[in-house]
Amino acid sequence: MAPVIDSSSVPGTVTLVDMDHILETRHLNHGDHDIVLIPTPSKNPDDPLNWSPQRKLLSTVCVSVPYASTKGQWLARNIILGFFTAPVEAIPQISVTDVYFTHERGAYMGLYAFFLAGSNYFAPVICGFIAQYQGWRWVFYYPSIFAGCAIIFLFFFCEETNFIRAYPDEPSASTPTEPPKLGSEDEKEKSAALDMEAATGVSIRSGHTKKSFAKKLALWGPRQEQNTLFRRLWQCLYFLSWPVIFYSGFSYGSYLVYFNILNGTASIILGGEPYHFGSSMIGLSYLGPITGVILGSLFTGRFSDWLTIKLARQNNGVMEAEHRLWPFLACIVLVPGSLILWGVGAAHEIHWFGLVVAMCMLAFTSTCGITLSVNYFIDSYQELSGIAMASVILVRNTMSFAIGYGITPWIENMGYQNCFISAAFIGMACASVFLFMIKFGKTFRERSREKYWKLVQENWENGMGK
Repeated sequence: MAPVIDSSSVPGTVTLVDMDHILETRHLNHGDHDIVLIPTPSKNPDDPLNWSPQRKLLSTVCVSVPYASTKGQWLARNIILGFFTAPVEAIPQISVTDVYFTHERGAYMGLYAFFLAGSNYFAPVICGFIAQYQGWRWVFYYPSIFAGCAIIFLFFFCEETNFIRAYPDEPSASTPTEPPKLGSEDEKEKSAALDMEAATGVSIRSGHTKKSFAKKLALWGPRQEQNTLFRRLWQCLYFLSWPVIFYSGFSYGSYLVYFNILNGTASIILGGEPYHFGSSMIGLSYLGPITGVILGSLFTGRFSDWLTIKLARQNNGVMEAEHRLWPFLACIVLVPGSLILWGVGAAHEIHWFGLVVAMCMLAFTSTCGITLSVNYFIDSYQELSGIAMASVILVRNTMSFAIGYGITPWIENMGYQNCFISAAFIGMACASVFLFMIKFGKTFRERSREKYWKLVQENWENGMGK
């Protein structure tokens, strides 16, 4: 059943905290009882929002390369690899939104960012030793072995999180309603039942039964009646004209650019004068970025959720999507500071520990960019997040691809000092764009209200609803 759409509501503006306890909807049953559960879970125990904490956490949790001897084989290998690994660009983020509520999404998106960015920084630590003592081909053999083990693990333990909920024939609970009158015993029992369902995640009245373990292993979901491939492709390009979506991709991409700059220059700087690090020592230097990723995931995870709830309370319980962006304040200082310490420090041959500190700071900002950019986008257009995520990734990857060609001639023509001073001020300008979105983001969301809800309705009618 398609949801009842209130086209007058602004996407990304929801009542997260029920200050007066007047909303007839599901609330958190532990901790802060006035937090509204968004999205509203169904009564089906197989709804990912109703899964147990252990089941949710479980869901959150390259062989041809050594044989490529020509440029053509290498390019063909990259095309094939890119085709089969492309889903990892969008599916994990959307899976987090399928399983967790708005008030807790930041913590688990931070956990996702920790594994995403942390794995990229941890790989050089072990690959440096592998390349030095076993040869460069084993750098690709080991991921192939790990990928094979991951396939087996995912087949048995990674459930499908896509779930079509049957929505009630009533307006969304995002807007206040009359306070419920709980004068009779029946109404009190009804309220207690709702609280019990929110706590356990399983309806005590719905009559639904859980899937068997065998059904959870199914590789195919319900068959869609209509072919929506071309509609999805068209919407992917169409969403690039929406300012909030384009900004999210730009923000995500700009912080990924800093990661690429670090990766592209680490071997050159640490392997050259006066440091002369070997491949294993260059790998060990990435322990600095790993520390930065850990700090960044905590900062944009639990702290971001706490800050969002606090700002919602100060705003009469209403959460604006822009509340997610305030932690970017730290990046305005850390992005230029880390780039100057890295580039100018290398030009003046400072102690290697200073460079490792710069790597740590840069990794911290990259983790912030992943978590906050994606959270802001999803909070703004949650019902279209699955499709529009491809637009965000398109902008992000275009920026990442471009810097790979530009960083080497940039350094060669300007030198470390001038290159990274200019990069620092460009980075500070990019990091400051979030202030513009805090000022005008809601205006952009208000202007897109009608076409947003129209697309949501059309997607439901075409079998593309969440």
